Amino acid sequence: MRYVERFDDGPGGWYGWISNVAGPKPLEVRDSCVLSRSPWWIDYNHAPPGAGYLNLLYMLNTGGRPGEHQREVEGENRFIKGGYPTDFTDARFTLRLKGELEARGAQLVLLCQAVQEGICSGWLLTGQPFRVKPEWSEQTVTLVPDPAQWTCLGSRHDRADYYGVIPLEQVLRQVNTDILLVLHPLDVVPMGPLQGDPHHLRPERDYPVWRSRLPEGYVLLDEVRIDFA
Repeated sequence: MRYVERFDDGPGGWYGWISNVAGPKPLEVRDSCVLSRSPWWIDYNHAPPGAGYLNLLYMLNTGGRPGEHQREVEGENRFIKGGYPTDFTDARFTLRLKGELEARGAQLVLLCQAVQEGICSGWLLTGQPFRVKPEWSEQTVTLVPDPAQWTCLGSRHDRADYYGVIPLEQVLRQVNTDILLVLHPLDVVPMGPLQGDPHHLRPERDYPVWRSRLPEGYVLLDEVRIDFA
Protein backbone atom coordinates (compact mmCIF):
# COMPACT_ATOMS: atom_id res chain seq x y z
CA MET A 1 0.00 0.00 0.00
CA ARG A 2 1.26 3.46 -0.86
CA TYR A 3 0.47 6.86 0.69
CA VAL A 4 1.24 9.89 -1.47
CA GLU A 5 0.75 13.56 -0.57
CA ARG A 6 1.64 16.19 -3.18
CA PHE A 7 -0.08 19.16 -1.51
CA ASP A 8 -2.02 20.03 -4.68
CA ASP A 9 -5.14 20.65 -2.57
CA GLY A 10 -3.87 22.11 0.69
CA PRO A 11 -1.73 20.63 3.47
CA GLY A 12 -3.56 17.29 3.56
CA GLY A 13 -3.31 16.96 7.32
CA TRP A 14 0.27 18.24 7.71
CA TYR A 15 0.84 21.16 10.08
CA GLY A 16 3.43 23.09 12.09
CA TRP A 17 3.74 23.80 15.80
CA ILE A 18 3.89 27.04 17.79
CA SER A 19 4.58 25.79 21.33
CA ASN A 20 3.24 23.60 24.15
CA VAL A 21 0.96 26.48 25.15
CA ALA A 22 -0.19 27.75 21.73
CA GLY A 23 -0.36 24.39 19.95
CA PRO A 24 -0.53 23.76 16.19
CA LYS A 25 -0.19 26.27 13.38
CA PRO A 26 -0.89 26.14 9.63
CA LEU A 27 1.97 25.57 7.24
CA GLU A 28 2.58 27.99 4.40
CA VAL A 29 1.22 26.46 1.18
CA ARG A 30 2.51 27.72 -2.16
CA ASP A 31 2.77 26.20 -5.64
CA SER A 32 1.67 22.75 -4.42
CA CYS A 33 4.35 22.73 -1.71
CA VAL A 34 4.34 23.26 2.04
CA LEU A 35 6.95 25.48 3.64
CA SER A 36 8.37 25.62 7.15
CA ARG A 37 10.66 28.49 8.10
CA SER A 38 12.60 29.61 11.17
CA PRO A 39 12.44 30.71 13.90
CA TRP A 40 11.22 27.37 15.20
CA TRP A 41 10.05 26.69 18.74
CA ILE A 42 12.47 24.79 20.97
CA ASP A 43 10.73 21.58 22.07
CA TYR A 44 12.01 21.00 25.60
CA ASN A 45 9.80 17.99 26.42
CA HIS A 46 12.77 15.65 25.95
CA ALA A 47 15.54 17.69 27.55
CA PRO A 48 18.26 15.61 29.29
CA PRO A 49 18.04 13.00 30.69
CA GLY A 50 16.00 12.59 27.49
CA ALA A 51 17.52 12.77 24.00
CA GLY A 52 17.62 16.57 23.96
CA TYR A 53 15.94 19.52 22.31
CA LEU A 54 14.08 19.57 18.97
CA ASN A 55 12.68 21.90 16.34
CA LEU A 56 9.35 20.61 14.97
CA LEU A 57 9.02 21.46 11.27
CA TYR A 58 6.27 19.17 9.95
CA MET A 59 3.70 16.99 11.72
CA LEU A 60 1.01 14.54 10.57
CA ASN A 61 -1.43 12.82 12.90
CA THR A 62 -1.83 9.12 12.12
CA GLY A 63 -4.87 8.53 14.33
CA GLY A 64 -7.57 10.19 16.37
CA ARG A 65 -10.30 12.67 15.54
CA PRO A 66 -9.27 16.32 15.23
CA GLY A 67 -11.22 19.08 16.90
CA GLU A 68 -12.44 22.17 15.07
CA HIS A 69 -9.23 24.17 15.52
CA GLN A 70 -7.04 21.25 14.44
CA ARG A 71 -9.16 20.76 11.31
CA GLU A 72 -8.80 24.43 10.43
CA VAL A 73 -5.02 24.20 10.86
CA GLU A 74 -4.31 20.94 9.04
CA GLY A 75 -7.11 20.77 6.49
CA GLU A 76 -8.41 17.35 5.53
CA ASN A 77 -6.16 14.64 6.94
CA ARG A 78 -5.89 12.42 3.90
CA PHE A 79 -3.79 9.84 5.75
CA ILE A 80 -6.55 9.09 8.25
CA LYS A 81 -9.35 9.47 5.70
CA GLY A 82 -7.57 7.05 3.38
CA GLY A 83 -7.39 4.37 6.06
CA TYR A 84 -3.64 3.93 5.73
CA PRO A 85 -1.95 1.46 8.08
CA THR A 86 -0.11 2.47 11.23
CA ASP A 87 2.35 -0.44 10.98
CA PHE A 88 5.45 1.37 9.71
CA THR A 89 7.81 -1.60 10.10
CA ASP A 90 10.20 -1.65 7.11
CA ALA A 91 8.18 1.07 5.36
CA ARG A 92 10.03 3.21 2.81
CA PHE A 93 9.55 6.93 3.52
CA THR A 94 10.35 9.29 0.65
CA LEU A 95 10.53 13.08 0.52
CA ARG A 96 10.93 15.46 -2.38
CA LEU A 97 12.37 18.55 -0.74
CA LYS A 98 14.65 21.52 -1.01
CA GLY A 99 15.61 24.47 1.15
CA GLU A 100 18.31 26.63 2.61
CA LEU A 101 19.33 25.62 6.10
CA GLU A 102 22.06 26.72 8.47
CA ALA A 103 21.78 23.50 10.45
CA ARG A 104 24.46 24.28 13.08
CA GLY A 105 24.95 20.65 13.97
CA ALA A 106 21.33 19.56 13.70
CA GLN A 107 19.97 17.01 11.23
CA LEU A 108 16.54 16.71 9.61
CA VAL A 109 15.17 13.34 10.72
CA LEU A 110 11.91 11.42 10.88
CA LEU A 111 10.22 11.00 14.26
CA CYS A 112 7.59 8.31 14.90
CA GLN A 113 5.41 8.43 18.02
CA ALA A 114 3.01 5.95 19.58
CA VAL A 115 0.93 5.94 22.75
CA GLN A 116 0.46 2.71 24.68
CA GLU A 117 -1.07 2.46 28.15
CA GLY A 118 -0.93 6.23 28.56
CA ILE A 119 2.77 6.58 27.69
CA CYS A 120 3.94 8.35 24.53
CA SER A 121 7.19 7.00 23.09
CA GLY A 122 9.01 8.72 20.26
CA TRP A 123 11.88 7.35 18.18
CA LEU A 124 14.12 9.44 15.89
CA LEU A 125 15.58 7.82 12.77
CA THR A 126 18.98 9.40 13.45
CA GLY A 127 20.85 6.80 11.39
CA GLN A 128 19.20 8.00 8.16
CA PRO A 129 18.97 11.81 8.11
CA PHE A 130 17.60 13.83 5.19
CA ARG A 131 19.85 16.35 3.46
CA VAL A 132 18.48 19.84 2.81
CA LYS A 133 19.90 21.28 -0.42
CA PRO A 134 19.04 24.38 -2.48
CA GLU A 135 17.89 22.23 -5.41
CA TRP A 136 15.08 19.68 -5.41
CA SER A 137 16.04 16.14 -4.45
CA GLU A 138 14.17 12.93 -3.73
CA GLN A 139 15.43 11.00 -0.72
CA THR A 140 14.24 7.74 0.81
CA VAL A 141 14.77 6.21 4.25
CA THR A 142 13.70 2.76 5.43
CA LEU A 143 12.10 2.29 8.84
CA VAL A 144 14.03 -0.82 9.82
CA PRO A 145 13.32 -2.17 13.34
CA ASP A 146 17.00 -1.84 14.27
CA PRO A 147 17.54 0.23 17.44
CA ALA A 148 21.06 1.09 16.24
CA GLN A 149 19.44 3.26 13.54
CA TRP A 150 17.20 5.09 15.98
CA THR A 151 17.33 7.29 19.10
CA CYS A 152 14.56 7.09 21.68
CA LEU A 153 13.42 10.53 22.85
CA GLY A 154 12.70 9.63 26.46
CA SER A 155 11.57 12.47 28.72
CA ARG A 156 12.72 15.54 30.58
CA HIS A 157 12.82 15.25 34.36
CA ASP A 158 9.18 16.25 34.97
CA ARG A 159 7.33 14.67 32.01
CA ALA A 160 7.93 10.98 32.73
CA ASP A 161 4.23 10.65 33.56
CA TYR A 162 3.50 11.03 29.83
CA TYR A 163 6.72 10.44 27.84
CA GLY A 164 8.69 7.24 28.17
CA VAL A 165 10.36 4.32 26.45
CA ILE A 166 8.43 1.66 24.56
CA PRO A 167 10.49 -0.87 22.56
CA LEU A 168 11.11 0.26 18.98
CA GLU A 169 9.49 -2.80 17.40
CA GLN A 170 6.26 -2.14 19.32
CA VAL A 171 6.22 1.53 18.30
CA LEU A 172 6.81 0.78 14.61
CA ARG A 173 4.05 -1.84 14.62
CA GLN A 174 1.54 0.77 15.76
CA VAL A 175 2.50 4.39 15.07
CA ASN A 176 -0.90 5.51 16.32
CA THR A 177 -0.11 9.11 17.26
CA ASP A 178 1.90 11.04 14.68
CA ILE A 179 4.94 11.28 12.46
CA LEU A 180 7.12 14.38 12.33
CA LEU A 181 10.09 15.89 10.54
CA VAL A 182 12.32 17.50 13.13
CA LEU A 183 15.74 19.06 13.60
CA HIS A 184 17.91 17.34 16.21
CA PRO A 185 20.12 17.81 18.17
CA LEU A 186 19.99 21.49 19.08
CA ASP A 187 22.77 23.46 20.73
CA VAL A 188 20.69 25.31 23.33
CA VAL A 189 22.95 27.84 25.07
CA PRO A 190 21.61 30.18 27.80
CA MET A 191 22.17 33.89 27.24
CA GLY A 192 23.64 35.00 30.53
CA PRO A 193 23.97 33.30 33.92
CA LEU A 194 21.31 30.94 35.26
CA GLN A 195 20.27 29.83 38.68
CA GLY A 196 19.69 26.09 38.69
CA ASP A 197 19.91 23.28 36.17
CA PRO A 198 19.09 24.59 32.66
CA HIS A 199 17.53 21.23 31.75
CA HIS A 200 15.04 21.68 34.59
CA LEU A 201 14.07 25.06 33.12
CA ARG A 202 12.40 25.80 29.79
CA PRO A 203 14.41 27.63 27.13
CA GLU A 204 12.80 30.87 25.92
CA ARG A 205 10.19 30.63 28.67
CA ASP A 206 12.36 30.57 31.78
CA TYR A 207 15.56 31.94 30.25
CA PRO A 208 16.76 33.52 26.97
CA VAL A 209 19.00 31.60 24.57
CA TRP A 210 21.55 32.45 21.91
CA ARG A 211 19.46 31.99 18.74
CA SER A 212 22.66 32.27 16.70
CA ARG A 213 23.49 28.73 17.88
CA LEU A 214 20.20 27.31 16.56
CA PRO A 215 19.17 26.24 13.04
CA GLU A 216 17.94 28.96 10.68
CA GLY A 217 16.40 28.80 7.24
CA TYR A 218 13.50 27.14 5.49
CA VAL A 219 12.48 23.76 4.10
CA LEU A 220 10.03 23.14 1.24
CA LEU A 221 8.22 19.82 0.81
CA ASP A 222 6.82 18.97 -2.60
CA GLU A 223 5.90 15.33 -1.99
CA VAL A 224 5.71 12.78 0.82
CA ARG A 225 5.46 9.12 -0.10
CA ILE A 226 5.19 6.10 2.18
CA ASP A 227 5.45 2.57 0.77
CA PHE A 228 4.22 0.19 3.45
CA ALA A 229 5.87 -3.23 3.65
